[in-house]
Amino acid sequence: MATATAGLLTVALVGACSEDSPEAKDLSGNRAGAMADFGVGDQFKATESLSFPILYNNHPNYPLKDDWPFWSEITKRTNVKLEPVAVPLSDYEQKRSLLLGAGDAPLIIPKTYHPAENAFVSSGAILPVSDYLDLMPNLKDKIDKWRLQPELDTLRQSDGKFYLLPGVHEKPWHDYSLAVRTDILQQLNLAVPKTWDELYTVLKAMKAKYPDTYPFSDRWGKPTPGGALLNILGASYGTQAGWNYQHATWDPAAKKFGYTGATEQYKQMLQYLNKLVAEGLMDPESFTQTDDAARQKLANGRSFVISSNAQTLVNDYRPDLAKTQPNATLVKIPLPVGPAGEINPASRLENGIVISKKARDSKNFVAMMQFVDWLWYSDAGQEFAKWGVEGTTYTKDASGKRTLASDVNVIGLNPTATKHLQKDFGFYNGVFAYGGKLDLVQSFFSPEELEFQKVMNARKPIEVSPPYPLTDAEREQASLWETPLKDHVTQNSLKFILGQRPFTEWDAYLGELKAKNSEQYVELVNKAYERFQKDNG
Repeated sequence: MATATAGLLTVALVGACSEDSPEAKDLSGNRAGAMADFGVGDQFKATESLSFPILYNNHPNYPLKDDWPFWSEITKRTNVKLEPVAVPLSDYEQKRSLLLGAGDAPLIIPKTYHPAENAFVSSGAILPVSDYLDLMPNLKDKIDKWRLQPELDTLRQSDGKFYLLPGVHEKPWHDYSLAVRTDILQQLNLAVPKTWDELYTVLKAMKAKYPDTYPFSDRWGKPTPGGALLNILGASYGTQAGWNYQHATWDPAAKKFGYTGATEQYKQMLQYLNKLVAEGLMDPESFTQTDDAARQKLANGRSFVISSNAQTLVNDYRPDLAKTQPNATLVKIPLPVGPAGEINPASRLENGIVISKKARDSKNFVAMMQFVDWLWYSDAGQEFAKWGVEGTTYTKDASGKRTLASDVNVIGLNPTATKHLQKDFGFYNGVFAYGGKLDLVQSFFSPEELEFQKVMNARKPIEVSPPYPLTDAEREQASLWETPLKDHVTQNSLKFILGQRPFTEWDAYLGELKAKNSEQYVELVNKAYERFQKDNG
């Protein structure tokens, strides 16, 4: 019900923002170079040569090259020259803040993860992009067709507008799960576990057969203890934990938010992990050890289960095992099901683009928004950014199936090829290539990964929580509470899991959270939620 309401709310808001905003109304002086008619599926081509500066997140795996075909091809297709302002990946967040704060940021600023844009709203450094969706037919079409309104509502600020153009997916793309030694399962005559309870049974059987091992020894525990595992397990329990920890969790039954680290679901998740550790089924070092230590234990047969995504399975674990245990088989299993049921916990939004406020004054503003819409949101632009140039980097058969050119490699698809799609051509670049139709997103996936995604996509997408945009004053207050609260939840979660703190002290822990303002925090959030509903409902 909340989802349906949120959808209606956005339809009303998009209409309101597009029509009522005086800034959005008069664009007569900002149309130089723009196409008079630019619609869904049209090839954008500026009516005069244009250039736009763009903040460029320079990835060490494929450092920026001026002679990449990506740059020249984009100019050929769109009559636009991009001028990258390159910033190393390691300094990107800090440099973006400095440039925006000083008013020196390029007009187009990609690789911005929500809620990072919140910091630039009150200063007026970035544009309320929701006012200008009428200039972006491809994005509007995808919002409408894919019913993305509830997700977009989560980006809205207290003024009802959003300031980030997110990457959008047709379907949720969930990657993280557990990798399990299937040769050990066969040896023990056990099926692949489908639920977290079945995983417990499997781990018990592994421990009985190999008493000197910890069947489950995990990675991705730094800097957030159990970051990846708590993220996926939390979703299975209907809460948010680890990498995805949010202070407020929506309770659909009560129609209000509760403090996440104090909920019953959060407690049950910790109790499950505590049971694994207490019974010697899980390595207590899982939550704090280095990734290398966890990989070593798996390679040496001292563990049989580890958190994984598609890349680490192929690039890390299997090569590790091939050297030490050539007969071992390891598979990334579909996310085990927990009390929250068969859900797909991935969001359909990805990192996105903020637009500098200066862009609005440019005579080429409309053309720039049309260009952004074509490159990041049209089917053709998304295919171009990901695959490159048909006939050069890939071929396409009559059915639409794309195949990488035999002399081009990426993610190990053509390991003997002499050229690399990212390093030598500039395509499949995280600054430009994300989101899109299911077929495009999955076009580089192995048959094994496609099977995994088929299972996950058959599951119900997780319900999107309603928005609760805070005012500047509220955000300032909330940020003072957030760090001490999160630190306390993180430290005590680990203590409860490892048995250093018994669950008989749960009520005392709740009292400690209250002393750190957890109740005032939730009160603030619920007040903001109610205000937003009242103002925009």
